[in-house]
Amino acid sequence: MKKFSFVLSFLLMFLVAFANDSEAASSSVYTVKKGDSLYKISRQYNVSVSTIKSLNNLKSDLIKPNQKLKVKGVKSSAKKSTKKVSRSNGNVVKEFMVSTTAYTAYCRGCSGITKTGINLRKNPSLKVIAVDPRVIKLGTKVYVEGYGYAIAGDTGSAIKGNKIDVFMPNQSSALRWGRKTVKIKILR
Repeated sequence: MKKFSFVLSFLLMFLVAFANDSEAASSSVYTVKKGDSLYKISRQYNVSVSTIKSLNNLKSDLIKPNQKLKVKGVKSSAKKSTKKVSRSNGNVVKEFMVSTTAYTAYCRGCSGITKTGINLRKNPSLKVIAVDPRVIKLGTKVYVEGYGYAIAGDTGSAIKGNKIDVFMPNQSSALRWGRKTVKIKILR
């Protein structure tokens, strides 16, 4: 009887270990669902948009439902894209001055969807900035003086070099922001 219970215990431990391994393996491939964006997936797996693009040899941010994506990182239990950008536990990587303007999701010709797929009309409380990706990579966490903690989640045709656009939920807030020079901190 002892021999049988030892074998049974060993078999159960083996099955549990195997189940954990297969679960970890399945979390390294993500199947795109309708409404997903690279930004949303990057937040879910705590990995940058550029890392996902690099792992999957993607040339653009365009993804399609049922597409399989390699993701490197740990799946977080946090709520999906409705969560505000949290303050970084990491260090400041770089600080510099930038020229800023503000924008809304309701301008003429605006869809309200950012370059990384964030729907600003559905999430007006998010702190998002438009950047020149050659200066600040998309998906980077930042701290903008006078604006707060934000994510570099958009681009704009007039955003070149050390210039950013901060997202505001309405036109009056954007007009109040105006044009100013502020310090930005790139966070790890």
